Amino acid sequence: MTRSATTSIDLNADLGEGFGHWRLTDDEQLLSVVTSANVACGFHAGDPAIMRRVCALAAERGVRVGAQVSYRDLAGFGRRSMDVPPDELAAEVAYQIGALEVFARAAGSRVSYVKPHGALYNRVVHDEEQAAAVVEGVLLAGGALPVLGLPGSRLLAAAERAGLGVVTEAFADRAYTAHATLVPRGRDGAVVSDPDAVVARAVAMALDGTVVAESGEQVPVGAGSLCLHGDTPGAVDLARRVRAALESAGVRVAAFS
Repeated sequence: MTRSATTSIDLNADLGEGFGHWRLTDDEQLLSVVTSANVACGFHAGDPAIMRRVCALAAERGVRVGAQVSYRDLAGFGRRSMDVPPDELAAEVAYQIGALEVFARAAGSRVSYVKPHGALYNRVVHDEEQAAAVVEGVLLAGGALPVLGLPGSRLLAAAERAGLGVVTEAFADRAYTAHATLVPRGRDGAVVSDPDAVVARAVAMALDGTVVAESGEQVPVGAGSLCLHGDTPGAVDLARRVRAALESAGVRVAAFS
């Protein structure tokens, strides 16, 4: 169903994805486009100095800070599947949120939401136990923070049962299956590289709540937030194009939290 042209949508990006002298994302430029920043908390990328800098820049520009929590997989960028005991995963999620909260508060802001990264994000779409562990970690961190995730995921269902807010998310630059889940990155075509296609998909997601899956059929992806990946070539220019296209289509771009 087509939504009203007065639809409001959040734009988020994965930021702070570096370590030491290594930098993957253009945090400063992306923070001039997005409304929410998923900040790496040190487990898949990020370190204390980067976290502090990104939080300060986000606060300065009025961008919401979110904790992007991950499996402990710095070498694999958090994209390798891992079997982590639920109690351990809950503690690690809480640890990451707490670390980011220190720097957010120092910048005069706060952590406003939580979003899993990479393999953890995809795992909690279907895995009830791991999803519950992430939610337990959010609660353990001491705040009733909203959770950002894929529509219909076990994660969002667990968060709702725990009384947490949920925000559904869509990816304009990722291919979808007929079941409205993300095509695994290891498969050809998993990442949509044509900038024009990414822009068109972003507008369709915001206005119609649908996307064309790899099978060719339209599937529902109703979302309160659109993710713009910061680690792809030309990410800043693409993010600017997406935001401009959304606003030209009458979509209000604003943070959800």
